[in-house]
Amino acid sequence: MAPEVDEQQDPVQEATAETVPVEPQTESAPEEPTESESTPVEPTETEAAAPRRAPLGNAQYMGTGKRKTSVARVILRPGDGTTWFNGRTIEDYFPRLTHRAAALAPLKVAGLEGTYDIRVRVHGGGPTGQAGAVRHGIARALVEADPELRIPLKREGFLTRDARQVERKKAGLHKARKAPQFSKR
Repeated sequence: MAPEVDEQQDPVQEATAETVPVEPQTESAPEEPTESESTPVEPTETEAAAPRRAPLGNAQYMGTGKRKTSVARVILRPGDGTTWFNGRTIEDYFPRLTHRAAALAPLKVAGLEGTYDIRVRVHGGGPTGQAGAVRHGIARALVEADPELRIPLKREGFLTRDARQVERKKAGLHKARKAPQFSKR
């Protein structure tokens, strides 16, 4: 025996079906954009050739860099180029010119020397590893400040974490690979 089917429809469905007229689609010419909706204006030659400037305000950009066993936490703030490395200036912290040049290389490539104040907390490893960690951290912070700098910094290799670590010493050897002198008898 089949169940009884009620012939009545829901009153809400009936009302919507009757009151919503369907209008036929007419083809009309597409509306032309107004001046406010037009395409963005291309920068003039003088604007495009202007050097990059650090943004003003209380902005700060952070980056963490690593190299060997060193870790550097870098904060860049718009300023006059003041450096602070674990409470000292860069000249005091990295007496060797090669370490200073390596640490500040990303700023030189980006053309932003003297436009950011640099605060760095770095620990672990020696001076070479720390300089590499600072370089990595500054490069990451610059990309956070201006994503367009990613391409030139990546080309120079400043955004790549150098994964080389000291190889561990093995049992029966003097160092990681140096073996004791061979004796035939």
